[in-house]
Amino acid sequence: MTDPSAPVQPSLKQKTAGTLKWNTVDRIASQVLYGVVGIVLANEVSQEDFGLVGALLVFQAFAIIFADSGFGAALLRQKHTTEQDYSTVFWFNLLVSVAIYFILWFCAPLIADIFQKDTRLIPLSKVMFITFVLNALAIVQTNRLMKKMDVKMIAVSNVIAQMVGGGLGIGLALGGWGAWALVWQSVCLAGVKTGILWATSRWYPRYWIHRDSFAKIWRIGLSVFSSSMLNTLFLTVYSFVIGAFYSLKSLGVYTQADKWSKMGSASLSQIFTASFVPLLAKVQDNPADFKRYMQRINRFSAFIVFPMLAGLAIVGEPLFHTFFGNKWDSAIPLFQILCVRGILVVLISLFGNYMLALGYGKRLFYIEVIKDVAIAIAILSTVWFESVELLVWGQLWASILTFVIVIYMVAKATGYSLSSFANDFLLFAGITILMCVACWLLSKIYLSPVVSLLLQITGGAVVFIGAAKIRKAPELSEAISFIFKKTVALRQP
Repeated sequence: MTDPSAPVQPSLKQKTAGTLKWNTVDRIASQVLYGVVGIVLANEVSQEDFGLVGALLVFQAFAIIFADSGFGAALLRQKHTTEQDYSTVFWFNLLVSVAIYFILWFCAPLIADIFQKDTRLIPLSKVMFITFVLNALAIVQTNRLMKKMDVKMIAVSNVIAQMVGGGLGIGLALGGWGAWALVWQSVCLAGVKTGILWATSRWYPRYWIHRDSFAKIWRIGLSVFSSSMLNTLFLTVYSFVIGAFYSLKSLGVYTQADKWSKMGSASLSQIFTASFVPLLAKVQDNPADFKRYMQRINRFSAFIVFPMLAGLAIVGEPLFHTFFGNKWDSAIPLFQILCVRGILVVLISLFGNYMLALGYGKRLFYIEVIKDVAIAIAILSTVWFESVELLVWGQLWASILTFVIVIYMVAKATGYSLSSFANDFLLFAGITILMCVACWLLSKIYLSPVVSLLLQITGGAVVFIGAAKIRKAPELSEAISFIFKKTVALRQP
């Protein structure tokens, strides 16, 4: 018999709503701060300085993957995780991250030789690479909270870290520190976030690396690690090619376009992964429930992703002119192409979450191979023209090809038909196209960048929301309810 005095445990539905809410708060608040700081830095720091830091990010991306080794995803994927498992992951990640840091420290002169033999990269890299050691210290704390679907403190730590790191970066940039402002901003952000999570999580490793735990987690994490390595290789290859064979200034332009486009796509991928993977893992043994959740996630994702990223692409020109003047005009077409590509990137990541939740870790690796082969073909087909814009167009076409192949693989693995996927996506794709046409027509009115930007955003929002309301899309009322009434935004049909 249930004890009436016992505390009421939140349902899976309530946990999902809370997780989605705090992940959304985290991303929105962090990205607003990131955007404000980024605007100031983009106006104060030169294109070449951004290129210097962009070159270092190529190596840092790989270091982060090695430090995690897929163990973070493995912890999320497991139904039951012991303290021994958490301790094993913590010590392994820490040891690997420290070892990689020292390797890169000694390789700093080689990094400089690769990128135009610019010796400024040597001291910058030795400081910049401290960030992935600091981040490795917080992997277990973060995953424990995500596992419990209690991500409030993750959001708080991210926001505070953005404020402190951003303030430091702005101060240094205004003081003329150039690339060092970007480096110290990154180090400060990682340190503050990790410090807060350690201070509030009340978790400390109790055991050393245990062989059984390591073997169990490694089996799950290996495929994630392999696919992440390939994904990182082919995402950073563009920065490598541009920085090594074109110029650091061109890399700075590409870095800005890539950074601002990823404010949308990367944030959405993080929200969906953190919110939906723990949920899907709980229903992985019930095919009927899993498919119902897939339908709701597909439709809700399309409702958010399509208008947000397509809208960013449409308003790219007034957006850049409002915040940067004409300094970054060469980045505008790159930004627009990357925003459209971001829609496909988010959906492909979402499909990967379905496979991960069902235990098809190896298929994630196959998906990554397909995507990377398509990117390699795109690079080889365009690099000889020495056009950064053509390289970025190649990214888009590679993503389209990958999307077509991956959606077929996921449909086959999950038993969720291609026609069902089409039904989930086509409504909001059509409404988004209508919204983009309206924004394009409004852009033909000659106005100042600020007024044009506000007009297009307002007009696009009215068209999208109005069309969704006419079609009686339940996602609209769910989103309104989620924002204003704090109720669940993912109901079962």
